[in-house]
Amino acid sequence: MYNWEKSFQKWQSFQELDPSLRQKLTTMQDDPAALEDAFYKELTFGTGGMRGVLGPGTNRMNIYTVRKAVNGLANYLLENTVNVKDRGVVVAYDSRYMSQEFAVETAKVLGAYGIKTHVFESLRPTPLLSYAVRYFGTVAGVMITASHNPPEYNGFKVYNEDGGQITPSQAAQIIEEIQKTEDELSVPFMEKEEVEKEELLDWIGKEVDNAYLEQLKLISKLSMEEQEKEKDLGIVFTPLHGAANDLVVNGLGQLHFNQLHVVEKQAVPDPEFSTVDSPNPEEHQAFTMAIEHGNEVDADILLGTDPDGDRLGVAAKNSAGEYQVLTGNQLGALLLDYLLSHSSQAVLKSGRMLKTVVTSELGRAIADAYHVKTINTLTGFKYIGEKIHEFDATGETFIFGYEESYGYLISSICRDKDAVQAAVMASEMAHYWKQRGKTLLEALEGLYEQHGYFLEGMSSLTLKGKAGTEKIASIMEAFRSEPLESIATYRVEKVEDYLTSERKILGESEEKTETIELPKENMLKFILPNDSWVTLRPSGTEPKIKCYYGVCTDSKEESKRKLAVLKETMDQKIAAILN
Repeated sequence: MYNWEKSFQKWQSFQELDPSLRQKLTTMQDDPAALEDAFYKELTFGTGGMRGVLGPGTNRMNIYTVRKAVNGLANYLLENTVNVKDRGVVVAYDSRYMSQEFAVETAKVLGAYGIKTHVFESLRPTPLLSYAVRYFGTVAGVMITASHNPPEYNGFKVYNEDGGQITPSQAAQIIEEIQKTEDELSVPFMEKEEVEKEELLDWIGKEVDNAYLEQLKLISKLSMEEQEKEKDLGIVFTPLHGAANDLVVNGLGQLHFNQLHVVEKQAVPDPEFSTVDSPNPEEHQAFTMAIEHGNEVDADILLGTDPDGDRLGVAAKNSAGEYQVLTGNQLGALLLDYLLSHSSQAVLKSGRMLKTVVTSELGRAIADAYHVKTINTLTGFKYIGEKIHEFDATGETFIFGYEESYGYLISSICRDKDAVQAAVMASEMAHYWKQRGKTLLEALEGLYEQHGYFLEGMSSLTLKGKAGTEKIASIMEAFRSEPLESIATYRVEKVEDYLTSERKILGESEEKTETIELPKENMLKFILPNDSWVTLRPSGTEPKIKCYYGVCTDSKEESKRKLAVLKETMDQKIAAILN
């Protein structure tokens, strides 16, 4: 059995412990609860990597837990991939505390195995890391980021040689190798100067940025002539202190979107994200400064990217002249419709649209109207990336992939969600609709009128620490042991349990069971009549349990009412379990 006190003592007595970590450990000595939380387990390496609070301890992000993860990754790569040492690994990082340090630590450990590492000389967004894996032809990629988590977090995401997040089977093998490393304090590594001297550390400048921007220009649906014209579209952009600023600005500039205004205070990389409560464009407060700036310059749209530049939020003016932030589902539907309406029949014929199981069914309705097949994946863009890789063999054409949490991918030059691509395409789309006398919200209303008023919502409950993990498990167990037969006044037609891969069809007479042809995940989905549904799922990256809702009716008011009823009912049921 894992003994946290023994682990703490090992760290405390380690003579070469990093001085800053030792200082923090000393300040924690009179707080047994804090010590236990820092050492009660090893930081979980999940299906994509690991993410956690910075600090000393086995359950924290620090140079030793990073080294242990890299050690496992190195052994996995040497065992499972070809020409590892020459092809190497590429590493990028964002603006968080310790990001560059962890990137260098990665190179130091890989260097001990003779594996070359390409590291960006300064911060870059996640999609560029995905692109760089394919550009250099490396065996893997590592992104140092905690996405939009609070400032005290950082993370370590692993990408496979296709440029996508590692698959569950790859993750399982890497985890197995990590677990073979018994002592995180004694992982072999080279010093930075030695790795550089041996030419095992290659610092990357603007080479990859320039190549990516060339590809970005090719994605545009504008003709060459239209690309060269100055666009009559006012844009305000905030990178929220993150890594996407340069690529978004240059990407828009090369298509002559010259009325671009950057929120300068939020263009400065800042690990504290000091101008926002949360650096997450999903949270509408993150747009506060962009809205102020938008009102000053009378901008048509506002763009906001998260710290690692893989998520995009967009706001447009409503009928009252006020900025309204679109949901991820709404922006995804608009982008999908724009892309399909500008695609040839040949592309549409073999075209595929990818979305997750908790993403709006409006996307499916739009794709159906263009006779494009929709494929559902599990939550997480790694599954969308995995499907795109399959298309390389099947001859199917990837057209668009998205998820409700502000993640979009237009071109498969990357195999992860890309806020830079999405920012440029959203601007192009807004310009298209402005030329036709419509805002993005008016264009969205047209989609609702055509396909139905699909509305979605999500509520989450944060339950931190060991006790929180146990509570989340108890909530999922309660809903599994007594599956809902109705939610409010709405009958449950199907129950999908992605952990057992079973879909139960609830009928009047006898129950039928089908197999869900997707990887296993701890998630439950209750399907209600008329394209309505409720999904319950623990977050894979944060100490949260999330509840997703989707409804569709013939009127916006009725859809809002139905959504509120579902949310209130589920909140009550979860509260009852906790109490």
